[in-house]
Amino acid sequence: MITAICPGSYDPVTYGHVDVISRAAGIFDRVVVGVVGTPHHKQPMFTVEERISFLRDALSHLDNVEVDVFRELVVDFARRWDARAIVKGLRVISDFEWEFQMNQLNRSLAPDIETVYVMASPQVSFVSSSGVKEIAAFGGSVDEFVPERVAQRFKELFPNGRPGTPENPAE
Repeated sequence: MITAICPGSYDPVTYGHVDVISRAAGIFDRVVVGVVGTPHHKQPMFTVEERISFLRDALSHLDNVEVDVFRELVVDFARRWDARAIVKGLRVISDFEWEFQMNQLNRSLAPDIETVYVMASPQVSFVSSSGVKEIAAFGGSVDEFVPERVAQRFKELFPNGRPGTPENPAE
């Protein structure tokens, strides 16, 4: 059985993530979606429990996909699951620059674990978690970009649109 991991913050999961993970599930015997418990480069909007719940719901149609949280190096997470590959999605050129650096570091740490890149499908190649958060915070609809439970949670967080307004004071 060949296992791959798909690590990320998933803050929140988007249809772009679902696209890449679904396609990875068609290639590998088992795919473990790794949710970064405490990202160092940004403060998540959603708790790790919410992110895991959103992912499990969005990926429930995939029998060979599991979701787990990790707080260690991605290569150590891969080893914990006996994974032979790390799957990463690419949307735009700037994604490649970052992923190239991460690939070289991971290869130095774990030459036995290969990184596989999946190009996002054209219909979701422009969707990013940060873009979705921005749209939702200003009252825009994100229904076409994220699973239903995520869109509903945004509506709860920003019922009147823009944060910081009298109707929706910033936390």
